[in-house]
Amino acid sequence: MRALIVDDSSFIREYLRHLLHRMGVVCKEAVDGSDALSVLAAEQDFDLMLLDVNMPVMNGLECVKALRAARLGPEMKVMMVTTEADHSFIATALDNGADEFLMKPFTPESLREKMLLLGFIAA
Repeated sequence: MRALIVDDSSFIREYLRHLLHRMGVVCKEAVDGSDALSVLAAEQDFDLMLLDVNMPVMNGLECVKALRAARLGPEMKVMMVTTEADHSFIATALDNGADEFLMKPFTPESLREKMLLLGFIAA
């Protein structure tokens, strides 16, 4: 399994990479939505994107909209990683192609639960 971690924080990218690696996931990283779209234009064999919402250049909502509109990685699941808890934002993100949300701050257990929900790991 392969995942693309998109976050402007190197600490969050490293932490997610460490947690996912322990689950057997191979990871690649991008620093913002625009960078992620460039990675996906070159490599479309990702199973999952973990996408921060608040980033410079291109935020997570703009990225997921562009990703789905361009049909890059059409089978790839998108997990928004965010502090945004507003129900209207969550509804908008889901309407635009997000599959799941991981709320910051998150724990290894909460990430594992989301991976289980998406069918990437067994119980």
